[in-house]
Amino acid sequence: MNRIDQLFQNKGKDILSIYFPAGYPNLNDTVPNLQLLQDKGVDLVEIGIPFSDPLADGPVIQIAAKQSLDQGMSLKLLFEQLKNVRHSITMPLILMGYWNVIFKYGVDAFLADCQNCGIDGVILPDLPLEEYEEEFKAKFESHGVYNILLVTPQTTDQRMAKIEKAAKGFLYMVSSSATTGGALEQSTEREDYFKKVASLDIPSLIGFGIHDKASFQHASGFSNGAIIGTAFIKALTSGTASEFVDSLL
Repeated sequence: MNRIDQLFQNKGKDILSIYFPAGYPNLNDTVPNLQLLQDKGVDLVEIGIPFSDPLADGPVIQIAAKQSLDQGMSLKLLFEQLKNVRHSITMPLILMGYWNVIFKYGVDAFLADCQNCGIDGVILPDLPLEEYEEEFKAKFESHGVYNILLVTPQTTDQRMAKIEKAAKGFLYMVSSSATTGGALEQSTEREDYFKKVASLDIPSLIGFGIHDKASFQHASGFSNGAIIGTAFIKALTSGTASEFVDSLL
């Protein structure tokens, strides 16, 4: 069974997922960051593949990704860093990035390296569902790598039904139409959207705007848990990552 499925089967609620870019704040910090997060009790980690033009990311993640790239991070180096990660890391691991990086690397090579390193899933916001299903779904499935799909407040009911049918692992429920790093504002309209997604026949995690224990708990009331990225990267930058994670749990 995929580790993502095991997590949702064994825990189900209040799942904490943390995002950070590979190679940040220092080039060789990827695995030490993972070890810190696992030791602190984080349930799931999304490792960002740094990219020069991230569509969905706010300024904090953009700056961190640029620093990582400037230090020499690449997808090839990331896989080298992760080649023995399963000797010590047991929690589910997801790579999050943009399609042209994977396409340039080679889809077959990328999926083979994911499988060899024990990567459980990927999040690729700019890979259209139709293109994935027509051209790449069989390859992903043959390597045991889940393609985690996203929904937003603008996703139509018809589109959401297609995504629900195709989804594996969980749905990434984007809280708003903004980029990452903003605050999670509470509204009846947003909560209705959360409830609609929560009613689907697949688990979901809420991302964008989750930045502290209060916003994590609020989001978890409408889903299986939530994803924190920008706030954790700020803590990495200031050297307070350990204390920050403690404040969430």
